[in-house]
Amino acid sequence: MANTLIDYSVVHPVPGLGRNVDYLPTTEDPLYVGIPFPNALSLAKPMNNGDVNRAVLPLTTIREFSMLSFMNAITDKEDWHVKVLDDEIARKWRSEVFEAAIADLRKELAEEASDEKASDEDKEEDTVSSTSEEPNVEDFAKAFPIYTVPRNESATTVDMAAYCINELRHKAKLFHNSPHGAVIVFNGDVVKSDSAVTAEVKFALQDAVRLLESLPDKQKDWHPGSDEKVLDLVHPSLFPFVYGRSKVLQPGAQVTTLHDFTKRCGEGEQVVANELTQGKYRLLGWGPESSVQPFSNNFQWLPCDVDISGPKARITSYVNNLHPEKYSKLYGVVEDVITAAIPLWELTLAPMSDTTFEHSLRITYAECVYDPDPASLPETEGPQPLESDEYDDEHWERREEWIFDTRRVVLPEPNAPFDPSHLKQPAPFNLRERFAQLGRPLQVIVKLANIELTPEKPTYDGGSWHVEGKFNEHIVATAIYYYSSSNITSSSLAFRQLSDVVAANNIHYEQGQHDWFHLVFGCEDEKSSLQDVGSVNTKEGRLITFPNILQHKVQPFSLEDETKPGHRKILALFLVDPHVRVISTACVPAQQREWWREELEVGMGGLLSLPLELRDEVFAGVEEFPIKLEEAKVLREELMAERKQFVLENDNVLGSLKFSLCEH
Repeated sequence: MANTLIDYSVVHPVPGLGRNVDYLPTTEDPLYVGIPFPNALSLAKPMNNGDVNRAVLPLTTIREFSMLSFMNAITDKEDWHVKVLDDEIARKWRSEVFEAAIADLRKELAEEASDEKASDEDKEEDTVSSTSEEPNVEDFAKAFPIYTVPRNESATTVDMAAYCINELRHKAKLFHNSPHGAVIVFNGDVVKSDSAVTAEVKFALQDAVRLLESLPDKQKDWHPGSDEKVLDLVHPSLFPFVYGRSKVLQPGAQVTTLHDFTKRCGEGEQVVANELTQGKYRLLGWGPESSVQPFSNNFQWLPCDVDISGPKARITSYVNNLHPEKYSKLYGVVEDVITAAIPLWELTLAPMSDTTFEHSLRITYAECVYDPDPASLPETEGPQPLESDEYDDEHWERREEWIFDTRRVVLPEPNAPFDPSHLKQPAPFNLRERFAQLGRPLQVIVKLANIELTPEKPTYDGGSWHVEGKFNEHIVATAIYYYSSSNITSSSLAFRQLSDVVAANNIHYEQGQHDWFHLVFGCEDEKSSLQDVGSVNTKEGRLITFPNILQHKVQPFSLEDETKPGHRKILALFLVDPHVRVISTACVPAQQREWWREELEVGMGGLLSLPLELRDEVFAGVEEFPIKLEEAKVLREELMAERKQFVLENDNVLGSLKFSLCEH
């Protein structure tokens, strides 16, 4: 790690600028401050300590995911940390989850009973009473063997609920130490807080964005392909860094500031992306070789530099596509949200920062057990050979089919009652102590977007599974602040993880018998190791952070009252891995021609005396640089096409990491 302070007021060689695009800092690099965080996009270089593989999470049972979902729902309740300590309230919450499971079971039993009645109308008495308004499911269940009764593999049991309540009670006692009332939701680690951003800041943000929202309709930037449902207020795909087109300051030059970024427009040189160190990559260092390229030779989103040495984060280079003089109030509010996000990012990044940390599972599964297990019964049970002198060569086939249809996998329960000592915690991680003391700014990519629905377009269909960016940006974590919602149904953000494919082979099971795998883990042999983790409600006022080792997906929602318009507005902050500096707005002076023109007109009083038409002709004569909005939109289409293809290909590559249950 660097022992001397680096002068970050000057430009340094970084990936894509004086270095190969896929360059990662080494110990000989003055900018080296440690091994990069794991990333679902870090396909390339396995670290000497196996760091890359920390993007893989433990194989987790469906029932544990159900426990996480139950605790997520409880921690959504107001004052949950107080109420969970009340025995009566805790009993009520347990009852609610049981009643939901019983209702689901009764529904399935009723359907089974109705089917049975319909297929056996000739019987004088049906198993289910025909006089009751709903089938007598208890009688139906008694009349048939246990293995025929439907069950929900994800349903919460008594032991699971007790474990969850006790774990939440333990966490409630520590809640006062949690920054901004943050709650770690899953094992990824997703973190949520409804108080990290104050109401005052929320209202200030709602007010500050009105200037962006009030642009004339012809100037509004609807996201391409969104059917005019997604309004981009600030988006990193517009005016990104473009290899061979953008101008970047060279190493040794002074970085730009919020005061000279337009004055220095045109400074720097155009650079092309150097050849990649290696042509093909192995997913996470050990997966199948892939032709999918995690790096781009064409584009890179531009972060701004953020000084976190003081109590409040301070943006020191312009936010791409957000003019700091026109929108100075908005800059201040974005700084407030970044400040609020830092403690949550620290919780999200702590498990990845601690190379010795291992997630503790609440439910482990070591062996497949059946109950009933007809294979253990004497041969006098089950199908018998035909009473004939001839050899019944189909007898064993019938018996095996009976065994398979009759047996039931025993679903696992928590290993033991909750014990705080079993809840492993990573070493604390502090961004300020780790990086600000070195004088190293954070780099953050900023996005502001609205999803706007109307009676004519009342539904948002949701997004696709993805991780953020390409590896050029080295995004390690995301913070999304949901600062305004109106007249929409409940919406959520879903997550899924890449799970350990080796773990399944450590489970004891009968040779060739894989039915337990789907029932216990929701997985299939020779299929993807991606597991659905769960989703987090994205209500107004909530700040969510999550690492870039998880895929995420915006879930569908629609208008609550379809006669009125509705919206959901977000501020998204993408944190660049602080171990890897990338090209930022600190070394790319303004590229926007409109910004340059406004700066030039202010400095050329005589030009302002000309009619607007003549001024337009003067600036139209400037052909090469800065970049016109029309060209920027064409480049955006190219960037989006490249990334859309990458998302599809990368999802396929992640899906190609398959389980392969070995034969014992």
